[in-house]
Amino acid sequence: MKIDLYADGSDINDIKRLSNNPTIKGFTTNPTLMRKAGVNDYLKFIKEVTSIVPNKPLSFEVFSDELGEMEIQARKIAQHGENVYIKIPVTNTKGISTASVIESLLIDGIKVNVTAVFTIEQVNKLLPAIKHETPVIISIFAGRIADTGIDPKPIMKWTIDNVSDNVKVLWASPREVYNFYEAESIGCHIITMTPSLIDKISIRDKCLEEYSLETVKMFYDDAIYAGYKL
Repeated sequence: MKIDLYADGSDINDIKRLSNNPTIKGFTTNPTLMRKAGVNDYLKFIKEVTSIVPNKPLSFEVFSDELGEMEIQARKIAQHGENVYIKIPVTNTKGISTASVIESLLIDGIKVNVTAVFTIEQVNKLLPAIKHETPVIISIFAGRIADTGIDPKPIMKWTIDNVSDNVKVLWASPREVYNFYEAESIGCHIITMTPSLIDKISIRDKCLEEYSLETVKMFYDDAIYAGYKL
């Protein structure tokens, strides 16, 4: 594959299952996914995940809305491993740019994953802050952009073409497996996918006639199993 595939989620069993899969190059999570997975102790979760995945990139997100506290949280999280990236939202909930926090962390060698990026304007504001040697990921929420009826690929491609060598562009929030191939085709560096989408990559280049027949059989078997009558 020309693109790195990261698993997105907070279920420990999924992380364990995918940790030794050579296709998976990293892992991401966020507070929403953690809450859905029943995580109630953030530091315990970080320690458990870093012990399971010691050598692949891991992204953990800060949750403060105050920029100074964001940086404090980021530095605490960063202490848990050289493979840890700190997810910093592109703005706080008031729309204030977090570029100053991001630059401060990068200057000190702390890897950052800038998350919830949606526009070229947001990327433009980030560019002066991320021109350092420290690795950076820019997570553009292509799936959510597409939900609005806007094609995310021009935004992704512009970013890919305008960032420096220390930056990787990540296609976030994919809605279907085809997004993997779209991201790969425009030279995106990383895509995050849920375990359920990752499992579907195995049917790449599957014969469509065979797939059609399997689908027909599935509908037939389910109708018989349900005992439907007319």
